[in-house]
Amino acid sequence: MKLSFKRFFVYFSFIYLIFYSDLSAKNAPESFADLAAKLMPSVVNISTTQTIKTQSNPFPQFPPGSPFEDFFKEFQRPSERKASSLGSGFIIKKDGTVITNNHVIANADDIIVRVNNKEYEAEVLGTDPYADVAVLKIKSSETFKPVQFGNSDKARVGDWVVAIGNPFGLGGTVTSGIISARNRDVGLTRYDDFIQTDASINQGNSGGPLFNLEGKVIGINTAIIAPGQTGSIGIGFAIPSNAASNIIDQLIKFGETKRGWLGVRIQQVTKDIAEVQQLNEPKGALIAGVSEGSPAYKAGLKPGDIVLEFDGKKIKTMRNLPKIVANTEVGKNVVLKIWRNKKLISKKLTLGRLESSKEFLAENKKTKKPKFTEVESLKVSIRDLTIEDIEVRKLDKNLKGVIVTDISPKSPLSFLLTAGDIIVELQGQPIKNTKDFIKVSKQVSKSQKKTLLVRFLNRGNQPSYGTVKIN
Repeated sequence: MKLSFKRFFVYFSFIYLIFYSDLSAKNAPESFADLAAKLMPSVVNISTTQTIKTQSNPFPQFPPGSPFEDFFKEFQRPSERKASSLGSGFIIKKDGTVITNNHVIANADDIIVRVNNKEYEAEVLGTDPYADVAVLKIKSSETFKPVQFGNSDKARVGDWVVAIGNPFGLGGTVTSGIISARNRDVGLTRYDDFIQTDASINQGNSGGPLFNLEGKVIGINTAIIAPGQTGSIGIGFAIPSNAASNIIDQLIKFGETKRGWLGVRIQQVTKDIAEVQQLNEPKGALIAGVSEGSPAYKAGLKPGDIVLEFDGKKIKTMRNLPKIVANTEVGKNVVLKIWRNKKLISKKLTLGRLESSKEFLAENKKTKKPKFTEVESLKVSIRDLTIEDIEVRKLDKNLKGVIVTDISPKSPLSFLLTAGDIIVELQGQPIKNTKDFIKVSKQVSKSQKKTLLVRFLNRGNQPSYGTVKIN
């Protein structure tokens, strides 16, 4: 009897495992073909043109130190050329409202959107460089096929995802993978909270959608990590749909963002700070400074206070506070729970608007319309690093350098650098601005040494050295 029961148990377990494995396997689709066919008409290719100003010299180059070199600089002629860039986007309304990344259309003179092999002109309804989101409107009376946003908060690590976009200008490319991680902060935007995926994302995928298996957009593909190369290595980042939706609604309604503003400078609560303040663990956001006249100032918040809760939401780390505040309605009355003098207290305040603050206005006034410079000898376009770049990418405030804005495939630097990289040194010499870059690159081209040593930060702000041969 014991033997029969054991046999029955073994047989039952074996059948159960086969049945359960079969059910589990059904979660992984045999094909993405039906899903891709349904979604591809809603994904668009975006191409832009922009004007880049350059300086051309009609005279021959003179040896270093020649008295004629400085004299003929006055005769350099400004010239302009058109540069193009490619990206992706997706339709969210039947009227042709399109979502993409801000960096895809930034400083564009013309925007062309291709839908199902048909081209349309598009206009900008609103942009948000701080979250890298832009809303476009196709100039057409036709009806388009939209897609819906999904709930990105429900997306889990390990879930299947599908990316559709325009990598390297190829158009209509479908890739699949899984969500590799959540809540990634790579220093690319002020409000980094990326979904990380191993679905192949390359140059040209920016602004395209990341779909779940229901065919709903849970992310906007924005960045990749590809140190020293231009191809995907399985580490891509997407803006979560829940974070982007509120911004998109504001851009459509107002043409600009209306973010909540507290008016504090914050820093991380370390283990040592927590011990001194007698907190049970490192948590919250430590207030390092309070802007005069700000909502925080009027409410009596002080340097040294630790914000543990904002409007009923727990502040687990410093990173949480700016995102929660920014997504809170301007003018709302909120309650903060503060840790001060080893006691928990509450403060009430009325939230202000970030875009109306003195700090925001001063910052954007200084960084309005950065100028681009083309270095013809290296076939690369660059511009000076701005205060906005430093703020958005969370860089050292004292950092100096130039940002690569466009690079030709024929450039000797194309195998080392990509658009968005920050060059900080050439040949061991610090590069503070475009003038320094041009000066050093000319010195190298005139010398017998044709190897250029470059120190740069990639789009993930990771420092690196590289060398290239130049003619």
